[in-house]
Amino acid sequence: MAVINTGLVAKGLRSEFFNRFEATTTYYQDLATRVASTTDSETYRWLGTVPQVREWGEGRLAQGLRSESYSIENLKYEATLEVDRDEFSDDQTGQIRLRVGELAERAATHKDYLISQLLIDGETAGNNSYDGVSFFNASHQSGDSGTQSNVLTYDVATPEAPTVEEFKEGMKAAVGKMLAYRDDQGTPMMVSASGLVAVVPTTMLFTAAEAINATIVGNDSNILQGIARVVSMPWLADASKWYLLKTDGVVRPFIFQDREPIEFNALTDDSDEGFRREKYLFGVRARYRMAYGYWQYAVRTDFV
Repeated sequence: MAVINTGLVAKGLRSEFFNRFEATTTYYQDLATRVASTTDSETYRWLGTVPQVREWGEGRLAQGLRSESYSIENLKYEATLEVDRDEFSDDQTGQIRLRVGELAERAATHKDYLISQLLIDGETAGNNSYDGVSFFNASHQSGDSGTQSNVLTYDVATPEAPTVEEFKEGMKAAVGKMLAYRDDQGTPMMVSASGLVAVVPTTMLFTAAEAINATIVGNDSNILQGIARVVSMPWLADASKWYLLKTDGVVRPFIFQDREPIEFNALTDDSDEGFRREKYLFGVRARYRMAYGYWQYAVRTDFV
């Protein structure tokens, strides 16, 4: 029996795609500040520029934006499945529906993947924060902040397999470093250790979770219990590095510049591809960009 495409098949797959897309667990919403974009690029001149509240005195003292700024150009992303017409007819959409569901999961987690790449590349020259040096750097300086570092090394017995106690001590060092950061006016950036997320490679997931959530670590009460949420990212290949992020600020460690949301489209038998080549196409498209935000809300720890 032939499949007569009345358009309902494409609509059903579109519904399948978005149901799976919305049901997929993602983390970028917490790690990045969403900025709606209306052009091909956006310029950020407001990072690191909020003045301290002062006594009124003789009146308002307006302070302009600092010269530190950078532009972020939106990128276009796509992923497309090609299905032979005979496969489509023989399959009756069962296996194809599964493939569309997998496509939805890939599309949903793509922004998490982009954040993982920003974390990995954050120490490399050219992957800069708004102050002109690499995002993870020992020489951050802005205005009256003084020289500051958001890279940390911590000695452990086995870097790729730290113990729960070692991770706990590394967490204490990372939190202490983050609490000490100052903005371009010399004012503390972070006034409370809230909204913290420990982003770890999958090999470190259970160690980090126990170090942060256990009531007792070793023979002592765990003073860090519940201080952070643990998120593992499978794209983090270096088993000795992890990242502490603060995610409850107005500006977060990353910026999600949202230009055009995800689209799902289908070209079937009524398309040129379907008629001439008997190939059906199912694809997604979006325009956005993931970029660096406040480096002060990110500390990279390397167990050595």
